[in-house]
Amino acid sequence: MNNFKGRKILIIDDDLFLLDMYAMKFRDDGFNVEVAHGAAEALAKLEHHEIEPEVILSDVLMPGMDGFEFLRKLKEKSLLYKFKIMILSNLGQKEEIEMGMDLGAKDYIVKAHHTPTEVVEKVKKLL
Repeated sequence: MNNFKGRKILIIDDDLFLLDMYAMKFRDDGFNVEVAHGAAEALAKLEHHEIEPEVILSDVLMPGMDGFEFLRKLKEKSLLYKFKIMILSNLGQKEEIEMGMDLGAKDYIVKAHHTPTEVVEKVKKLL
């Protein structure tokens, strides 16, 4: 378990309850967790090098910039290759999953189908 101590992850969600819950779960496993309350906040932090996560866990449905637009912006700014990105969303249609993967996500997790512990395990496998 300790081999993940200090590994950096950024979690992006507009739901503060879920943001706190996932952050706590990852911290319990030793991760260094940054959070962003929405994609625009996350993009600003990444562009200004305020944070350098190894993995980004992003929701899709968020006000303002959604998760798909966030991936497009990372690609436009040549930042996409720097991070392993996983989508964590309640959207689970085949088209949405394909879009996320086509935009550069390494994995697409449907929230309703996975516990927070399973999400942490998926991130560990990605690393």
